[in-house]
Parts: sequence; C-alpha cells; structure tokens
Amino acid sequence: MTGERDLDALLSNMKPEIMDGIFAFCTLAPSASIPATISPILTFREREGTTLVVLQEEAERAGLRHECPSRLITLTVHSALDAVGFLAAITARLAQAGISVNAVSAFHHDHLFVPVDQADEAMALLLDRFKPQQG
Repeated sequence: MTGERDLDALLSNMKPEIMDGIFAFCTLAPSASIPATISPILTFREREGTTLVVLQEEAERAGLRHECPSRLITLTVHSALDAVGFLAAITARLAQAGISVNAVSAFHHDHLFVPVDQADEAMALLLDRFKPQQG
C-alpha cells in the first residue's frame, strides 16, 4: 500500500491514538549492548551513543538513567515517507500550545512522544484542529 502524500488528505484522515504506557528516553555508550531485559520501541544509533525509547518501568527495572517521560500518540494515517508538511503542521499546532514533541516517522505512520502531563491536551488539540470540516 502506498502512503498518502496529499497534505489535506493526511490532515483530514489523521486519527490520533494514544498508546498505553509511559515511555522514557535512555542512552547507552556507543560500545554498550542493549540489555536483554528491555524491549525498546525505538533504537537509534548516534556517534555519541545509542538512544533507546522504552517503557519507563522497563528502564527503571534495568537501572537505566532515563529522561523525558512521555506518552506516545500515533497518527493513524498511512503517510508516505516523502510527504511534505504533515509533521510540520502537526508539530506547529502543538508548539503554539506550548507542547514539546519528539516526532518519529516510521514506515506506515508518524508517532509523537509528548510530555505525560500534556498528553490529554495534545490529543484534544489534534482531534479538534484537524477533524474534517462538516459542510
């Protein structure tokens, strides 16, 4: 299935869903192995180290230092990886409300990590601002 590229279609068909759990960002030294006791939802290798996003409770059990407790909002529209302006429109709307976003594009969907205490507000803004207009 080909992802959607049309910005208007992406915004009108986007249905945000908040995922269960609180996620945290961790980092490991470049040479460190990922502990077998955790199951990262995201792994990204940078020169300075490996970033992991895991459930906060997993990070705590594994004794990993973690930051930025977040809720995960998935934008359930199949956006093309080369779609222009979709995340810009979404993140600009949240920025206007003072909500920080760590956005991740995956093959099928875009995902937003937002602060735990602003997740409900983020969902309300996404549901209200981008719902299809009644005509």
